[in-house]
Amino acid sequence: MHASDTKPRHRADAHGPAEFVGQHDHRPEHLAGDELESRHGGPCGTRHADADAAALDVRDVCLEYPDGTARTVTALDHVHLTLHRGTMTALIGPSGSGKSSLLAVAAALIRPTSGTVTVAGESLTRLPEKELARIRRGHTGMVFQQPNLLAALTSREQLVLAAHIAGARGKELKTAGKRADELLEQVGLTDCGDRRPHQLSGGQRQRVNIARALMNDPQLLLVDEPTAALDQERSRSIMELLASLTHEFSLASLVVTHDTEFVPLADECVTMEDGRLR
Repeated sequence: MHASDTKPRHRADAHGPAEFVGQHDHRPEHLAGDELESRHGGPCGTRHADADAAALDVRDVCLEYPDGTARTVTALDHVHLTLHRGTMTALIGPSGSGKSSLLAVAAALIRPTSGTVTVAGESLTRLPEKELARIRRGHTGMVFQQPNLLAALTSREQLVLAAHIAGARGKELKTAGKRADELLEQVGLTDCGDRRPHQLSGGQRQRVNIARALMNDPQLLLVDEPTAALDQERSRSIMELLASLTHEFSLASLVVTHDTEFVPLADECVTMEDGRLR
């Protein structure tokens, strides 16, 4: 039995979703009337994002690396991207265009060759590795293409372990257990807390993966091809869940996807080609 779909809540954001210098607004054009009104703070809006503080600010970022010969490969070419909380942005583009590189830079896993990256108001430019790890644990949630769950742990234990790695001890772990239960309920897995990965469907494992990414209350959620291994029905369910959680928890979510049919579920869509955003 699979978890039921979770319908997304509409966003109310005075500043709009993603901003990127010199680019055009890619909000789905087929939305009109009440749907557009609800996305921009009309009567159907349910939540106001903190529009004054950007969860992610990427400015003029370049990423270059040697290709094993005398040449240099440019993975990111003067990229600008600003994401505010309460918005989900779909990142699309052909394979090899730089999408994963942008996620890695935003997640502080790779230092850019030039430019600046700011997460939750903190510039990553000169931070030592220990401080970058603190940013990753405290401000950033990551959802990988494969859930990478530990086979020996239950769904609940997967989430509590994330809190333990972030430094929770003693009473904090008890609190983490309660939060884990709440998040599992939020992603539609109320009855799956004691199940191990082999007892879950592919869609359910991805839901645990998403809940784990939210354990430490991040501002920024980075998602890499969350539906690549799922069928169409479960893919839509996961994308709707991500949209709903983005608005419910006031996240700035950047979702890499090849499933362009689900792009209208996002508040914004940007396309990457040859290391550039358009």
